[in-house]
Amino acid sequence: MSFEFGLAERPDEIAGVQNLRYDVYVEELARYGDRADHERRLLIEPEDSYSWMVYARDGDNYLAAGRLTWGGNPEGFSDRQLDQYRLQPFLDDMPASLMAVGERLMVRPEFRGTPLLVEMLGWATETLDAYDVRLSFGACEPHLLSLYVGQGNLTYADKNINSAGAGYLIPIVRFKTDADALLGAGYESHDDAGNALMPRSVAKLVSNQGGAVTSSVLETGTHYRGTIEEALRIAAIERTVAFADFTSEELARCLARSTTIECQKGDVILKAGGTARNIFVVLEGVLEARDENGTVVGVLSPGDAIGETAFLLDQPRSADVAAVTDGVRLLSLSEGTMRKMIHDDPIIAAKFLLNLSRMLCHRLLVSN
Repeated sequence: MSFEFGLAERPDEIAGVQNLRYDVYVEELARYGDRADHERRLLIEPEDSYSWMVYARDGDNYLAAGRLTWGGNPEGFSDRQLDQYRLQPFLDDMPASLMAVGERLMVRPEFRGTPLLVEMLGWATETLDAYDVRLSFGACEPHLLSLYVGQGNLTYADKNINSAGAGYLIPIVRFKTDADALLGAGYESHDDAGNALMPRSVAKLVSNQGGAVTSSVLETGTHYRGTIEEALRIAAIERTVAFADFTSEELARCLARSTTIECQKGDVILKAGGTARNIFVVLEGVLEARDENGTVVGVLSPGDAIGETAFLLDQPRSADVAAVTDGVRLLSLSEGTMRKMIHDDPIIAAKFLLNLSRMLCHRLLVSN
């Protein structure tokens, strides 16, 4: 099948993208229903009026889309974007025209896992290159982080995005080529000796990359695994945990392409009805599971798993889960990672799933 890629400029093209956005965000993910045009089945946002909306379609059927907001536009970035992506330090150091924000990237369910998304992103990159964009910001859900990191994105923010509308998202950034593309591009471009300088915000990003997120894909050596092992060792002293009886080598195999996420009190990690099926393991802090009435139905502490019901039953999330202490740290295992483990490493997968079963049985006994 051949697809047409383009920028939505005509009213019918813009409506096609906004209709796809409605299908994915409002109907599938149950988000932004309070601001959607339900009669026309459109999700229209303020940034649409001055951003580029890219699409992939087959005839009149819009299959994938996204929005690119260029800092060089007269409108610049919206207040929401400035806040969510922590853009001000970068704007203080370099021209806004070197930056863009990519958002609302979506694909119809039947085309997820196909090359369509990568092809559309490649096409969109040509648009950014034509305007000399060297730094592109965005965000992704935790279960997609390994995918985006594998494509060259980096995590950078000291606080993740958490709102009733957007859900829980991890800010990410990508260089046009690498950080050297910003040498001499800042307002303070050269030192007294004439050497090109890196903008301070970019230098900080490179030297202290990671922010509130750490990934096995980004970290080398044993430090990443060591911190997780220590947290699980402490939790296992009192009870069964998700990785009980794992050797260090077995744990290392499980942690390949995993991610750890730092959350603060009040962050809602999972929303009831959400379609993501990644599994979280609590490393530090305390969280609560709450039903649709806000009643606490479970308390989760280090060693506990979150989201396993959606994964095991292949169903949407059954409850909200929120951090109730600061300094919550979670290990995230994507659905793809789990499925691959079951296929390629069944003995390790069986040990992990057995521990999940024991933990679920314990919760059932306690609740009764």
